[in-house]
Amino acid sequence: MCIDDGKAEARVVDVHRGALVIEFIDAPAKGLRMRPMRGLNFPDSELGLPAITDKDKTDLEFIIAEGDMVGYSFVNTPDDVAQLQLEIGRHRRRASKPLAIVLKIETRSAVQNLPALIVAAASRDPVGVMIARGDLAVNIGYRRLAEIQEEILWLCESAHIPVIWATQVLEQLVREGQSSRGEFTDAAMAERAECVMLNKGPYLAEATTALADVLGRMEGHQTKKTSRLRPLHAWDAYLPASVPVSSM
Repeated sequence: MCIDDGKAEARVVDVHRGALVIEFIDAPAKGLRMRPMRGLNFPDSELGLPAITDKDKTDLEFIIAEGDMVGYSFVNTPDDVAQLQLEIGRHRRRASKPLAIVLKIETRSAVQNLPALIVAAASRDPVGVMIARGDLAVNIGYRRLAEIQEEILWLCESAHIPVIWATQVLEQLVREGQSSRGEFTDAAMAERAECVMLNKGPYLAEATTALADVLGRMEGHQTKKTSRLRPLHAWDAYLPASVPVSSM
């Protein structure tokens, strides 16, 4: 069991009167305050929970009538997609336009079944894929995130499916007004997707401006997963006027 986006790891050692007794395996050196409404992930367990709850069905009525797309969290199998399509079909007459489905890839099963998920969704509806890197990293392991992220991008490009690059993009800048070198490197790599999602925070406007600047610069170098190999001019302004610069 991973707690609060993987900040701590624990295992269940006993069930007592409807409560779980857990043993912590890993936690921050300074400790971790267990606050309410923190996420729990079970990477090694098949929970068998329904893909669509009763509340989801109620929410879908509004989304179908008013929205352009629906994000499908923790989708795992083509059957999950079929269940959503069934619910959309029940209300489709009320919709004046198609409703796109965004498959949020957050689990091992979703990664393994991604080709089948895309085929199932695209057979009836416009479809996109979100690389939901927060839960995905917890469920597959942080060390594999970059690798799996690349494979998802390649697969979606070959299938002509748009990708949303999501979770913790420029997170420190959004929340605190300052960012790290690593964050901007990560943001630059988001050029390989069609869309980038920022989380809410007091410096969201500043982060949006910074992100647009970075992606605008990277656009000259990268198109999806392909390098454009354009002439390099980054150092032109620093060379003496008498030194000729040839295009590479």
